[in-house]
Amino acid sequence: MRRRSARTKTEARNLLDNLRREHADGLLTEAVNFTVTDAVDDWLAYGLVGRADSTKENRRTMVETHIKPFLGARKLQELTAEEVDKWLADRANVLSTSTLQRVRSLLSQVISRAQARDKVKRNVVLLCACPTGLGGRPSKALTMAQAESLLGAAMRFRTPAIRAYVVVSLLTGARTEEMRALTWANVDLTGTPEGDPPVLPSIRVWRSVRATGDMKTRLSRRTLAMPKRCVDVLTAQCTAQAKARERAGTQWEDKDLVFSTRTGGELAAGNVRRAFRLIAKEAGLEPGEWTPRELRHSFVSLLSDSGVPIEQISRLVGHKGTAVTEMIYRHQITPVMVEGATAMDGLFPTEREA
Repeated sequence: MRRRSARTKTEARNLLDNLRREHADGLLTEAVNFTVTDAVDDWLAYGLVGRADSTKENRRTMVETHIKPFLGARKLQELTAEEVDKWLADRANVLSTSTLQRVRSLLSQVISRAQARDKVKRNVVLLCACPTGLGGRPSKALTMAQAESLLGAAMRFRTPAIRAYVVVSLLTGARTEEMRALTWANVDLTGTPEGDPPVLPSIRVWRSVRATGDMKTRLSRRTLAMPKRCVDVLTAQCTAQAKARERAGTQWEDKDLVFSTRTGGELAAGNVRRAFRLIAKEAGLEPGEWTPRELRHSFVSLLSDSGVPIEQISRLVGHKGTAVTEMIYRHQITPVMVEGATAMDGLFPTEREA
């Protein structure tokens, strides 16, 4: 039996009216003691079915760090929008805006599941706007000199798979999750030079490391011609991997991965980051300021600086259109609008040209 206390008759009547409304709405009476922690635990146990283990662990870490310690003990039915606003404002002092948005979204998902199971009447998170958090680490791009230095350091790195990973990432602009999922079946090291027209060596970027193997977007599935440096480094990686297969013997995991561990397994993202920072340090860069994702940013920047049109860059990186490329890589794109100047030169030539 649910018991409530009140200081006045008016408060008691209001509480009684609320209980009657909840009963009329079909709200389960036992949900009165259902806390935010209970809702989070239920969501973690049953709301992430079908998601990758890495995704589940990421979501668990985020809710355990940013939701439970602050709101976990609160009864879900009594959680107010004002409390959520205060919680968001507090988290905005320590989280970037994008991370804060993800955390707010997770709490909303948790409460939506509880709402669908009659544990609470409404999702108060939907009443709360997400404040601006701390500025995230701005993405950077290598200059031409830095890129050459990094390529040289990569070629001296002791692990052939990482060596090839860095070179191909920088010179094709493929995403990190696309690179780690690349298989030899989708690599053409020779092309068809005698064809009409000739076909260059290429990689088919058709998979990612997501649990389903799906690409980020439909247009992310693309085939990229490779420059000579990529062909050379992948040929060397193929030879090195064949030797590693012989050494591993029965321990070899036959996954056909281009960039693999010594036993053919998948490269972990953390291991790639650590190896990349060693290469960055060898190249004279500050290792803590660079990550593998900047290779893709650098690809865009170097092409833009060399005069490649934004339309071509957008297709190469697998974007839906130029607006997406300009939004994501706005600091890397060099906008040069020459049409107006060319037209005006024709209309108003200099005195020497007239």
